[in-house]
Amino acid sequence: LKMTWLWFYLPLHLLMAACLCHSIKAPTTSSQQSFKTDLFNFHHSLILADGKETTIHLLKDIPKRYYFVLEESRALAPFSITVTPCDVPIEWSILVYKASPSFPGKATQGDHDTQEVSKSQKAPSMVSTIFNYKGNSVETYMGMSSHSALYLLEFLSTERDTHITVYLTTDTTSGHLYPELPMDPRIDVVGIGHTTVTLTWKHSPSALQHRDSIQYCLLVNEKHNYKSLCAAETAIRSSGMKVPPTLALSLSPYLLEPQQVMILSNSELSIINKVSSGEVRQVCMGTKNTYTVPNLSPSTQYYFDVFIVNLLTNASAAYTGTFARTLEEPEPKVTELKDGKVVHVVLDGKKQKFYSLQYQARHKKIQFTFQLCQGQIRVHITKNGKVVASENLSGLRYFSLKGKLLDTYLVQLRSTEESNSSVRVQASPHFHKPLFPLLPESLKIKSFSKLRTCRSVTIAWLGTQEESKYCVYKRRIEEDQIWRELQSADRCSGPESRHKSEKVLCKYFYDLNLQRAVTTETIKGLNAGTFYLFDVYLFGPSGIPVRYHSKVVKTRKKC
Repeated sequence: LKMTWLWFYLPLHLLMAACLCHSIKAPTTSSQQSFKTDLFNFHHSLILADGKETTIHLLKDIPKRYYFVLEESRALAPFSITVTPCDVPIEWSILVYKASPSFPGKATQGDHDTQEVSKSQKAPSMVSTIFNYKGNSVETYMGMSSHSALYLLEFLSTERDTHITVYLTTDTTSGHLYPELPMDPRIDVVGIGHTTVTLTWKHSPSALQHRDSIQYCLLVNEKHNYKSLCAAETAIRSSGMKVPPTLALSLSPYLLEPQQVMILSNSELSIINKVSSGEVRQVCMGTKNTYTVPNLSPSTQYYFDVFIVNLLTNASAAYTGTFARTLEEPEPKVTELKDGKVVHVVLDGKKQKFYSLQYQARHKKIQFTFQLCQGQIRVHITKNGKVVASENLSGLRYFSLKGKLLDTYLVQLRSTEESNSSVRVQASPHFHKPLFPLLPESLKIKSFSKLRTCRSVTIAWLGTQEESKYCVYKRRIEEDQIWRELQSADRCSGPESRHKSEKVLCKYFYDLNLQRAVTTETIKGLNAGTFYLFDVYLFGPSGIPVRYHSKVVKTRKKC
């Protein structure tokens, strides 16, 4: 059994057409229309290639027809047709046109009317529909042919424009275009965590026989399962993204779009597509049949599809998809705040999780104090479940609140940037015993450009009406280190973290007139043309320092 071009079978085609047109002397209107339609179908059809996957584009409500011819070469020769919808459900059917064995192909001697009646009786048996299907699943028709026949395939999409792939083969013994699925093609969920799901599936016979050219690819999304790889790619593309033709081709980083992220880890390649309906994650892991999907969101339902892909032909087969819901995120651990005790909290910016502190009031008036040490932090305070404060922290911040005895306050802290952030927190009813010193209007250090020399610089900072201790420190710094040093500076660290050689001086001062509460200091003994980082620490009654914003000054090169 083999495929032959139509012009080699023009006699068969013409004989059937002659039979259909000449066999009925006076056909009814419906019979006449039916046969005319059959002939029209042949003349407006395309040849379907044998042994090759064909992509067919369908326009809504417009049928598309392909044909192929089977030549008689042996009894009961097999053939198969596989149709893969790549989007919406479609309708497709197979019609067979067979030449009547009793029709000689030309008129014989005898009664002409008798011949006409005989041919009229034979005609209806020459055309038959042997298969039809409607849906979006991958369907394969296996057929047997015992004599020469012409087959017509008709495809129709009634929902919208779409495309499909069709694979015809008359050689069912020398291997398959599509990788072979196991007897049980289900995906098993063997583990579920808050941010992970572990999957396993039975090996494909193709993967065991052709390890170098076969691999498994997993697709994860939050919408639904896909019955084929081309259906998954169509869905991603319809979300406004360009995707490579298949997952096998998408392994090239040069094909990535701006909305895609490629991750290569432990010989596994992941491509994450950022689409409007969430992430669509593609992971190819070679011939491993167990995989733990990481970095999922808690309490979220995900759909998982595994495809076995032939890297040589780019053909694929789909396992039966599954779904799982990750576990709910556990309640954050709550730390108890005690009166007057300072808690230092470090927040992981990458996880973006809240850190919770709880305080039960023993007085009607309480005060929360926050000293931002590093990064950017948002604070959220509730009293008995009702929000009383919510804002981004900056420097030193006080919240004075009124309530009742035994009111329960919950303080939640979260980093607002990807790098780590840290903060000091204190809850206290004792307003007359502040943890931190009285602060000036500004914690900036000012330098005077005109007073700079090759060996000295002059700086100034604001003080308060309260006599306090101020200590000045300096450190030589390279120009390429300035930005990193200023961004990563820990504003809660005190002089104890500094080297003794960096200390310049300590002094006390205050002024009841805030307009005059300013002090200057000239630091000498510096090197010419050199960058120096200056810090000022303010100490209050509790001994906990407040660090002014660091200042970088460069001495003059020439004087």
